[in-house]
Amino acid sequence: MADNIGLQCTECKRRNYVTTVNKKKQTKKLEKKKFCKFCKGHTLHKETK
Repeated sequence: MADNIGLQCTECKRRNYVTTVNKKKQTKKLEKKKFCKFCKGHTLHKETK
Protein backbone atom coordinates (compact mmCIF):
# COMPACT_ATOMS: atom_id res chain seq x y z
CA MET A 1 0.00 0.00 0.00
CA ALA A 2 3.02 2.29 0.00
CA ASP A 3 3.18 4.93 -2.74
CA ASN A 4 6.35 6.32 -4.27
CA ILE A 5 6.77 10.06 -3.75
CA GLY A 6 9.48 12.56 -4.62
CA LEU A 7 11.05 15.03 -2.21
CA GLN A 8 11.58 18.53 -3.61
CA CYS A 9 14.01 21.11 -2.22
CA THR A 10 12.24 24.25 -1.02
CA GLU A 11 15.09 26.54 -2.08
CA CYS A 12 16.13 25.41 -5.58
CA LYS A 13 12.87 23.49 -6.39
CA ARG A 14 14.70 20.40 -7.65
CA ARG A 15 13.55 16.86 -6.92
CA ASN A 16 16.45 15.07 -5.25
CA TYR A 17 15.04 12.06 -3.40
CA VAL A 18 12.42 9.33 -3.90
CA THR A 19 10.86 7.49 -0.97
CA THR A 20 7.73 5.50 -0.09
CA VAL A 21 4.87 6.62 2.14
CA ASN A 22 1.84 4.73 3.40
CA LYS A 23 -1.05 7.08 2.52
CA LYS A 24 -3.47 5.35 4.91
CA LYS A 25 -1.33 6.11 7.97
CA GLN A 26 0.08 9.51 7.01
CA THR A 27 -2.37 12.16 5.86
CA LYS A 28 -0.09 15.21 5.99
CA LYS A 29 2.64 15.97 3.46
CA LEU A 30 6.07 14.66 4.37
CA GLU A 31 8.74 17.24 5.27
CA LYS A 32 12.36 16.38 6.05
CA LYS A 33 15.66 18.19 6.28
CA LYS A 34 17.88 16.52 3.71
CA PHE A 35 21.16 17.36 1.97
CA CYS A 36 20.75 19.09 -1.39
CA LYS A 37 23.75 18.65 -3.67
CA PHE A 38 22.70 21.65 -5.78
CA CYS A 39 22.38 24.05 -2.82
CA LYS A 40 25.35 22.36 -1.06
CA GLY A 41 23.67 22.24 2.32
CA HIS A 42 20.89 20.79 4.44
CA THR A 43 17.53 22.24 3.39
CA LEU A 44 13.89 21.42 3.95
CA HIS A 45 12.46 18.98 1.39
CA LYS A 46 8.69 18.61 0.88
CA GLU A 47 6.61 15.85 -0.67
CA THR A 48 5.65 16.07 -4.35
CA LYS A 49 4.02 13.62 -6.75
